[in-house]
Amino acid sequence: MRKSHPLRRVVLATAATVSGIVLLLSLKPSADPGAAQAAGAGASAQEAAQGGSGAVVSGTMTGDAAQTQYGAVQVRITVVNNKITKSEAVQAPKGGTSDQKTALAVPKLNADVVAKQSPDIDTVSGATYTSEGYKKSLQSAIDKANASAGSGSSQGSGSAQAAGTFTGDAAQTQYGAVQVRITVADGKITKAEAVQAPKGGTSDQKTALAVPKLNAAAVAAGSADIDTVSSATYTSEGYKKSLQSALDKAKATAGSSSGSGDAGAASGAAQAKTVTGAVAQTQYGAVQVRITVADGKITKAEAVQAPKGGTSDQKTALAVPKLNAAAVAAGSADIDTVSSATFTSEGYKKSLQSALDQAGG
Repeated sequence: MRKSHPLRRVVLATAATVSGIVLLLSLKPSADPGAAQAAGAGASAQEAAQGGSGAVVSGTMTGDAAQTQYGAVQVRITVVNNKITKSEAVQAPKGGTSDQKTALAVPKLNADVVAKQSPDIDTVSGATYTSEGYKKSLQSAIDKANASAGSGSSQGSGSAQAAGTFTGDAAQTQYGAVQVRITVADGKITKAEAVQAPKGGTSDQKTALAVPKLNAAAVAAGSADIDTVSSATYTSEGYKKSLQSALDKAKATAGSSSGSGDAGAASGAAQAKTVTGAVAQTQYGAVQVRITVADGKITKAEAVQAPKGGTSDQKTALAVPKLNAAAVAAGSADIDTVSSATFTSEGYKKSLQSALDQAGG
C-alpha cells in the first residue's frame, strides 16, 4: 500500500476547514434590510403621529369637539417627549343610556390610545357613535401636536410662554355657567378664579366648597388636568372646560407673539385703552359698561347705560358708583352685587366681563 505524504494531508485538511467556514457563513442569518427599513418606517410614522418627525413635543392638546347623534365628544391628550402618556374625554354623551355607554367606552378608548400611540384604535362594541366621535377628536388633537412640532413649539397648553390675563369661554352645566379667568406669567398659571359659577340653593354650598380647591389645583398643575371635586362634579367639569379654553387662548397669544417678550401687551398691558362692553338686558332696562385699562389694570369703570325711570333712578344712583369702584378695586367682573339693585348689578357684571374679554382679560 502506498503511504500518504504528510504534506498532502496538511493541504487536504486546510482545504476542508476553509470549505466548512464558507458553508457556515453562507448559512448564518443576516440582517434583513427590508425588515429594518419597515421598522424604521413604523417608528417614523408613530413619531409623526405624535409630534412630527424629528421634533420633540411635550404638552397638552385638546382636539376639536366632534358632534355625534347622541352628543359631543372631545378628547384631550398629554404628550411627553413624543409619546402619548394620557388620553381623556373632556366631553362625552350624557343622559339616559348614554351614561352607561360612555362609562363603558371611554376608559377603553383612553387605554387603547396610550397602548397604540395613534388614532387607529378599535371601536367599542355598543358605543359606535361615541367611539367614532372620540377618534375624530383624537385625530384633531394629534394634528395640533403635529402643527406644534412643525412650528417649532414644544409646549402644550399651560406651558406656553405667555403673560397676561385670559378668560375662558363660559361652560354651561346642568346647574349654571362656569367661567374661569387665569393670570399667566412666564408661561405659568399664577392665579385662577371663577368669574362665573352656579348659584342658588345647594349650588351656593357646592360652589363655595369646590371653586377654591379647583383654583388651587389649576395653579399647582399648570394645566386643566385637575381632579374633579367630590360632590361638585358638574361644577368641576365646567371649570375644567373653561380653564382649558383660557389656556388655549394663552397658548395662541404666545404663538402669535412677536418675540419682544412683552406678551402682556396682548391683554391690554402695553398702553391705556378704553373698551365698551356689550349691552346686557335686564328686567328694568339695559346696562352697558365702559372701562379704561392701563398696564393691565382697570383704571376707570363707568356705566354708559343703566335703568331709568321711577324707582330705577334711585337704584341706579345708589348702585352704579359702588359697582364702578368695585370694578377698579377688583380688576375683574368678580364683584359683589349691590343690595336692592340685583338686576342692575348682574347686568353690570355681564357687560363688564364683555369689556374685559375685548381688552384681553
